[in-house]
Amino acid sequence: MSRNSEILHTTTLSRVWNLIKLRSSFYLTRIFRKPIHWGTPLAVSIEPTTACNLRCPQCPSGLRQFTRPTGNLKISTNELILNGLGKNLQFINYYFQGEPFINPQFLDLVKVARSRNIYVLTSTNAHFISLETAQKIIDSGINEIVISIDGTTQETYQNYRIEGELSKVIEGTKNLISVKKKATSRLPIVTFQFLVSKQNEHQINDVKNLGRELGVDRVNLKTIQIYDYENGNDLIPENPEYSRYYKTNEGSYQLKNRYRNSCWRMWSSCVITWDGSVVPCCFDKDAKHKMGDLTQIEFTKIWRSDIYHQFRTQVFKDRKQIEICKNCSEGSKIWI
Repeated sequence: MSRNSEILHTTTLSRVWNLIKLRSSFYLTRIFRKPIHWGTPLAVSIEPTTACNLRCPQCPSGLRQFTRPTGNLKISTNELILNGLGKNLQFINYYFQGEPFINPQFLDLVKVARSRNIYVLTSTNAHFISLETAQKIIDSGINEIVISIDGTTQETYQNYRIEGELSKVIEGTKNLISVKKKATSRLPIVTFQFLVSKQNEHQINDVKNLGRELGVDRVNLKTIQIYDYENGNDLIPENPEYSRYYKTNEGSYQLKNRYRNSCWRMWSSCVITWDGSVVPCCFDKDAKHKMGDLTQIEFTKIWRSDIYHQFRTQVFKDRKQIEICKNCSEGSKIWI
């Protein structure tokens, strides 16, 4: 089963027309080097919570280092978001920072989105997926669950997923797949995501084998983001294939990806925090570039606002001057 085939089930004529408007205005912007923007977001990340049970070393949530407000997304705010983005919204990733299942209303949020024929995905550390929760996950109709599993032994796993237990990840995965089979449901697609680091890169084949053994639908290898990567970091993999950085002749590290003064994300999507703040993308983890508050202003006014226009202009003028763009990994995922 593939994500693309499932997304096709959510396709409508208005969503296709919206995609055409987004694509054409983006290409015209690249030609004329002046932001032209038609259409509304086809995808969005919505933050269910900022809370997390783990303490991952490269995560603001794990490090408890937010300067922005923290909390859980409310049903009323979720409704406001969905109403504001309208019928052209086709894809929601209910994840930004935090562990989604800590929000007690998380699956109720999912149900509302699914009732609007929106493809819904989330990412979890799977510590809270009991058999009872697994049944509720199936009942919610969620399309895909990405389970973070960054090691096939406890020693390796806890190197990054600090305070986590690999046994709980495996148990949660078994619970979900067991209930899914019992319900003869094609959903959710279950994906293992393996964040490749120097400490776990030797277990890549092991996690593929574990995925097959447990019956997950696919395994995704993801490059790790390092905040202060210039002088190196113990987490950077030795195999350059799995790193988003390369070592220069001088011994410092640089991002592999070429900086291009353009960004499709600025046209097609955005991120909304638990309290309704609109930020440009998932690299703005602390909401430094707040475009507006949709609990106070209509989303379409934020999407077309002067501040958003200025931000898109800067992306096309000199993207390197935007701090959150300096570590962008667009194009660095490896799907297998």
